[in-house]
Amino acid sequence: MVDSPFQQVVALMPQHLRCALKQLPQEKRERAEEIRLRQGFLPTVLDGDEEQDVGELVVTGELLRQVLEQASQASAHTVLDQVQRGFLTLRGGHRIGICGTAVVRDGKVATLREISSLSVRIARPVVGQAEALLPQLMEGERLQNTLIFAPPGAGKTTLLRDLVRGLSDGVAAPPLRLAVADERGEIAAMWQGAPQMYVGRHTDILDGCGKAAAVSILLRGMNPQVIAMDEITQMEDVEAMVQAVGCGVSLLATAHGACMEDFQRRPVYRRLWQSGVFRRVVLLGGSGTNRTARVEVVA
Repeated sequence: MVDSPFQQVVALMPQHLRCALKQLPQEKRERAEEIRLRQGFLPTVLDGDEEQDVGELVVTGELLRQVLEQASQASAHTVLDQVQRGFLTLRGGHRIGICGTAVVRDGKVATLREISSLSVRIARPVVGQAEALLPQLMEGERLQNTLIFAPPGAGKTTLLRDLVRGLSDGVAAPPLRLAVADERGEIAAMWQGAPQMYVGRHTDILDGCGKAAAVSILLRGMNPQVIAMDEITQMEDVEAMVQAVGCGVSLLATAHGACMEDFQRRPVYRRLWQSGVFRRVVLLGGSGTNRTARVEVVA
């Protein structure tokens, strides 16, 4: 019997915390999104907008160290030297966000010390959204360049991942060759060379590389029909996307914002809008199990 995502994460915890988490009601365990460990406070479980205390033992620095070492199968010191991005990807696609005192060298975070808190995010694949949306995003057998736009936490990456799966597996048209520029490892959650989140049979993944550089590498080496990426934030990302479209490749991407006015107001996004790259915009709303998706056609 395969362990549930919650069980996989709980297995990484020290014994006393594991016992406390197992006491949660089944419904709570199935909906849990994150386990938060903050030094000096009780552990909490995040479920949608609600954060609930767990157990009776206050989190200590030693507990945080134990969680890191057990989850990574390495010493905490070794792990912290590898977390310039601020998180650690685990088998199963789960990830640990890390806060503490940053050690900065040459203007960049080199390592962290004196860990103050951990956020253990539980990876739960959400499959099935693509089937409803892809017919609205395709023209014939070609994906129209599509932008998913919503505030943080609205499910952009989850939807992006499922659309990649759907395009790669051919749920609405013949399968397409997908290339994913997974800079932060949030789409495919690569672990020792294997994607921990299913992104389709015809998908190639380049992770840990800046999006602009990744697009150039993927165009030269992988002959993709579609390039997917998460969280456009830099002007160089935009220029790389324009380059990809010029090469005949379709785009699938996400961006942060509360409304289309946000998109048109920010300089980076304004350049993207003025370039006329995107032909479809997916606007996400709602929260938890009541999330909605609306497709707009860009004239």
